Amino acid sequence: MTEKIAGVNSIMEALKGQRKVHKIFIQEGRQGRKVEELIHYAQKKGIFVQYVEKSRLDAMYTAGNHQGIVAQVSSFEYSELGEVLEKAYFNKQTPFILILDGIEDPQNLGSIIRTAEAAGVHGVVIPKHSTVEITAAVARASAGAIEHVLIVRETNLVNTIKHLKDKGLWIVGADMEGAADYFSITIPTPTALVIGGEGRGIRRLVRENCDLLVKIPMFGKIGSLNASVAAALLVYEAVRQRSMHNEK
Repeated sequence: MTEKIAGVNSIMEALKGQRKVHKIFIQEGRQGRKVEELIHYAQKKGIFVQYVEKSRLDAMYTAGNHQGIVAQVSSFEYSELGEVLEKAYFNKQTPFILILDGIEDPQNLGSIIRTAEAAGVHGVVIPKHSTVEITAAVARASAGAIEHVLIVRETNLVNTIKHLKDKGLWIVGADMEGAADYFSITIPTPTALVIGGEGRGIRRLVRENCDLLVKIPMFGKIGSLNASVAAALLVYEAVRQRSMHNEK
């Protein structure tokens, strides 16, 4: 199975990642240093590059602005939860996992995955239902980060959480009713952070299975933050605390 992705950054990261890139289509007249670098990199890997009219790219990619470049790639492959834990232990690191409970906006999911990759999160877990899948729009929003992050799809997040607890991970959920502000407590390690979906937050059964609930204080008139912003705040607070611990 194949699919199409668009944008210079997304395609370049696909070239550097594990997915097979079959063919790249570039709009006639499209130039620039990044495009030239991409073409050079693709040609070194023996990937066919073809210049086409904009109308063909418009018909080929309808998920959004293709930026004048589209690639045909193999379908995205999800990982297993065991692979995520193995990745951490192989690198002699304490597991750090992000669990997303029902993110429905492709832009939010892509942004969260981009943050996760930048922060060194070992894997991202999403449910198989009531959430957006890894699509071309998600790939684009992640700026290609999906090519470098292990992403797991699980049927039952509660069972997944229980399994991670058995493996020694602490489950920390972001919830408006949390007992403490996220920056005022010590986030235990190894860690699985749980971020809820837009509007509804973490579902009840998932919330009840968290070891710890933390909140992001809100001082204005808006009652909540965008899911990707909330995820970034918690992920980097965990990174800050883990870095301080490693320095000791």
